[in-house]
Amino acid sequence: MKKAITILMLVMCAAIVFAAGAKESGADNSLNYIKNKGTLILGLDDSFPPMGYRNENNEIVGFDIDVAKEVCKRMGIKLELQPIDWNAKEQELATKQIDCIWNGFTVTEERKKSLTFSDAYVNNAQVLIVLNDSSYKTLADLKGKTVGLQAGSSAADALNDSPDFKATLKGVVELKDNLTALMDLQTGGCDAVLMDLLVANYAIKQSAKPMRILDEGLANEEYAVGFRFGEKALADEVTNTMKAMAADGTMAKIATEWFGADITVIGK
Repeated sequence: MKKAITILMLVMCAAIVFAAGAKESGADNSLNYIKNKGTLILGLDDSFPPMGYRNENNEIVGFDIDVAKEVCKRMGIKLELQPIDWNAKEQELATKQIDCIWNGFTVTEERKKSLTFSDAYVNNAQVLIVLNDSSYKTLADLKGKTVGLQAGSSAADALNDSPDFKATLKGVVELKDNLTALMDLQTGGCDAVLMDLLVANYAIKQSAKPMRILDEGLANEEYAVGFRFGEKALADEVTNTMKAMAADGTMAKIATEWFGADITVIGK
């Protein structure tokens, strides 16, 4: 009996050591998890044109959506779109309510600490939008003024990373999304809106509102797809698929349809 118990204990210890070793080695089953599931759940802010938003038929469309659809098609899986509270995006990802954040998602050093990213596929910048008839031309002109931005966005990160500029402002208004922020600008709730350049250009063009972008921006950025920390196998698969799409002209085709030119950088 003692011998049997001893053997059992040795087996249990070996199992514990093996499990600990697997954990320590960072075994990455992320790609197999998605392949076996057959679905990639994409988390997005569905009011972020032209990357991902709802059209007049309440369908979620956008540049990122078209790219993701093609990536999933080539990976042999289905794409599921899941609108989320952008301010809780990391929690949605960590609890596996979504499999990735793919919606004009900016790579930052802080986000790299808790997420794994694909290669960047588009360059971006944080810029300030003001009304056409305002006198503001530079960042210095906004001294003592109020800036609006989307809560939990890279605009907020960029502003926090520019403490000298932030210190000159009268205040910062955090709003649910960029469209709400632009409405706040038009009604006088703020003097300028800090947001992504690609989104700003599209918003001004589509709305035909009397707004303009200051020539002086706040920060240069890159868009990439965000995954759970350590899910390199899945991130690499998405990266390699986008690179193949760049090589055969598909990325350029999708970009031209949305922006009038190929603005992508992946595979170049």
